[in-house]
Amino acid sequence: MKKKQFKTESKKLLDLMINSIYTNREIFLRELISNASDAIDKLYYLSLTDRKVKLNKEDFKIHLEFDKDNRTITITDNGIGMNEEELERHLGTIAESGTELFRLESEKKEDIDVIGQFGVGFYSAFMVAKEIEVISKKYGEKDAHIWKSNGADGYTIEETDYDDFGTKITLYLKDDTEEANYSEYLEQYKLTTLVRKYSNYITYPITMMIKESKLKEGSKDEYEDVIEEQTLNSMVPIWKKNKSEVKDEDYNNFYTDTYHDYEDPARVITSSVEGMTSYKALMFIPNHAPYDYYTKEYEKGLALYSNGVMIMEKCDKLLPDYFSFVKGIVDSEDISLNISRETLQQDHQVSLIAKSIESKIKKELEAMMQEDREKYDNFFKNFGMQLKFGIYNDFGMHKDVLKDLIMFYSSSEEKLVTLKEYVSRMKENQDKIYYACGESVAKINTLPQVDSIKDKDYEILYLTEYVDEFALQVLMEYEGKKFVNICAENIDLSSEEEKKELEEKNKDSKDLFEVMLKSLDNEIKEIRFTNKLKDHPVCLSTKGNVSAEMEKVINAMPTDEKVKAEKVLEINENHPIAKKLQTLYKKDKEELEKYSKILYAEARLIEGLPVDNQAEVSKLICDLISM
Repeated sequence: MKKKQFKTESKKLLDLMINSIYTNREIFLRELISNASDAIDKLYYLSLTDRKVKLNKEDFKIHLEFDKDNRTITITDNGIGMNEEELERHLGTIAESGTELFRLESEKKEDIDVIGQFGVGFYSAFMVAKEIEVISKKYGEKDAHIWKSNGADGYTIEETDYDDFGTKITLYLKDDTEEANYSEYLEQYKLTTLVRKYSNYITYPITMMIKESKLKEGSKDEYEDVIEEQTLNSMVPIWKKNKSEVKDEDYNNFYTDTYHDYEDPARVITSSVEGMTSYKALMFIPNHAPYDYYTKEYEKGLALYSNGVMIMEKCDKLLPDYFSFVKGIVDSEDISLNISRETLQQDHQVSLIAKSIESKIKKELEAMMQEDREKYDNFFKNFGMQLKFGIYNDFGMHKDVLKDLIMFYSSSEEKLVTLKEYVSRMKENQDKIYYACGESVAKINTLPQVDSIKDKDYEILYLTEYVDEFALQVLMEYEGKKFVNICAENIDLSSEEEKKELEEKNKDSKDLFEVMLKSLDNEIKEIRFTNKLKDHPVCLSTKGNVSAEMEKVINAMPTDEKVKAEKVLEINENHPIAKKLQTLYKKDKEELEKYSKILYAEARLIEGLPVDNQAEVSKLICDLISM
């Protein structure tokens, strides 16, 4: 028996495929099962078109066996099989095996699903096998042949005895090393897991003899080992069933089983699209955030299937970051895969699917908001921050997608409200959307500026998460209404007469403010009197785009980037402290400096900013109290 050499640059190319093209060793079983399914597909098609072929779909199956003693895995199918010439062509020439040449010559491809595209999948078995033996007998022919190879050294083909038609592939596993445990593929649990992970929706039964411990008949406590042939795969994916056949309970069970969640999903999203790119999708919005959701360890992505075979467990290209909480699958026949079927060959089709999925998720979230507000509120508490990050990231490219999905706590409603709801309640002459920032609703309510806005009967949005104000600054406006921080220095709701009167008072107090500024080492941009503080003595407001809250957030980040908001110390013109300051300016400028430092420290504390000179301020307060 003469050993033949592979017809391409055998050793170099085979080594490349095994060691470089395939990055995940365990996919060898997926490839061999997919090829077996393709062979059955071809014979099943012949049974539909050739009256001489008396076979039904129920007659076909793929069978797995493993032998720990001999370290073998065997995959057997009763598909079309191969004769000697086809074994030579498909297995003797690397990159010409498998389904690309195994395809039907008929143009009626809509009648049958063929998975593979490139035909190198068979050789992935050499990642785990030191030798491969293929016995095959073509349907309708009498002779069977055996193909053997131990890799790039070549192969042999000779006649053999084989009663059945179809193909039987036996892998002789490599010996274990420190780097690789090949023996794990000789475990019943491992093989079952791989089938259900990658080939669960192959349309033919994948069977294996399963050993289980069962209660002896007639006994209450005595067990015995029973070996039975069981089907490992479910064959028909839930997303390919008619909606009328699937109950809510079925979707919920699929979700909890697949994603190991203890709660049913908040919403189930199904999608079936035909067009430039056709696909089916089954997606879920969880009821709660995973424990690692807001960490670097969390991996987003939908499982990507091609004709029921899992290609990628988490395809991150199918989901934008702001919808990364969505779990589910996408199954498409139109995906172009690379040579190993492990990664995508081109992004255009995936981009089309991703755009369609983004639109579908947005519509479902909007529907949830309208149909079940309580459920949406719970969803938003879990994932709302991610939506707001989506607005802020990428320079606001996605703000129009997300602006109607975000919510903030309302001062008047005392619950989460949307921007649309806020605008719908705006006063007739109101042209701004007012907001305030702080660590919590309670702390925002202590801000001096809040009372004056509420007194004018304006609604305030409370921003309590560090991304909130950044998101609103990117949005800039909503339905023509600009967002305004109530702590901004240019907020003035007084009448024209009140504005003019206050302007004159500040002009007259210019020298007073210069002394105070000097005592504060020019830490603030400006000092002035205000009429917007009601009972509060002082507050801090800011100029420009960087607010005091943004200063806190940015400076707390573990980077070298530091910012400083341009702060304005505003003093209530109607508070007794205003007269006290004017008196001190005339009689005791040294005492005025002490008061200035205390007032500035007080304003910083109200704003939630740190006081750097704590010891000095404490001493100044004690000195004043003891006078």
